[in-house]
Amino acid sequence: MSLIARIVRENGKLSLVAYPRYHLAYSSTQANEKELENDDFRVLNLRNTKEQKAQRQQVKRYPLPPPRSEQMPVGQDWGAVWPGPRTFHPAAVPLPLRQGWVPKGKAPPSKVANTELMKIPNFLHLTPPVIKRQAEALRKFCTPWPEQLKTEEDIEKHFPVSVISSDYCHALPTIRNPLARIVSVKLNLSRLPLDGHAKDKFLRLVGDRYDPETGVLTIVTDRCPLRKQNYDYAMYLITALFHESWVKEPWEDLKMEADMEVYIWENNKSKEMAEKIVQWGQKGNDKPTIAPSFKEAVEQLINEGENDTTLTKYKDEVIKLLQLSKTNEDASEK
Repeated sequence: MSLIARIVRENGKLSLVAYPRYHLAYSSTQANEKELENDDFRVLNLRNTKEQKAQRQQVKRYPLPPPRSEQMPVGQDWGAVWPGPRTFHPAAVPLPLRQGWVPKGKAPPSKVANTELMKIPNFLHLTPPVIKRQAEALRKFCTPWPEQLKTEEDIEKHFPVSVISSDYCHALPTIRNPLARIVSVKLNLSRLPLDGHAKDKFLRLVGDRYDPETGVLTIVTDRCPLRKQNYDYAMYLITALFHESWVKEPWEDLKMEADMEVYIWENNKSKEMAEKIVQWGQKGNDKPTIAPSFKEAVEQLINEGENDTTLTKYKDEVIKLLQLSKTNEDASEK
């Protein structure tokens, strides 16, 4: 119902039967006179459907222009069309791309209104001419390759530490991949100034992270959330291991031969017996010495165990030490 007050005439007097919900801006006397002239209720039409339909019919619709891909010339500068990474747009790509699940007996979905092409990241901006242009722009910020680093040996000599990390490109809500934080640091143990005691302690601390065949130490860190933090942690571990390996505890001087982890030729009676055999019957200060190869053969035989290689090497060194090869040659000549 209309909310205008209803004014009726009773006994020649005006009386207000219902009060309006909203206050009128004009005076009550003017409202009463105006309502007396029109006994019918005025209807407030808020929709005006007829007028709206008429306005809609008057809107002019212009035809859509053809897509940009159909108007591109053959020599189009693709770097100006697709300058950087962006979401796939079918009207700007002059290629018949198709992607999506293919039902049996049907063709793959085309590039128009293809959500699969819009979901994944694309590398349409990395064309050879654009890459060449970007490389020329970055050339002024680069320095020439050092002439001293011509081979891999030179690089390893001047840069003994190798840092390996990975970058990932994927379609996820976050640009960070958890695997990108992992850092691997490789170092050749021969580049560290370590003596026998320090090297032995260093190898015991690193455990299976050292490869005895290649002599390379590999430390992998992935505990910290960022790659930079894992790199700093790896460098800290190498520094701490190096300084700790040079620390010699007081109880290490009290170790006996039975407490040694490996066989050391200089600390055993094998050295004394070999020297007595070589120096037997020799007089003067110019006494013969034992070759270092004999020491290596004995240590290798006891530390690594008996096999064809160690036994053959030990046999050859004993023959050289006792000079049995000359005796056999003299006997064969006679």
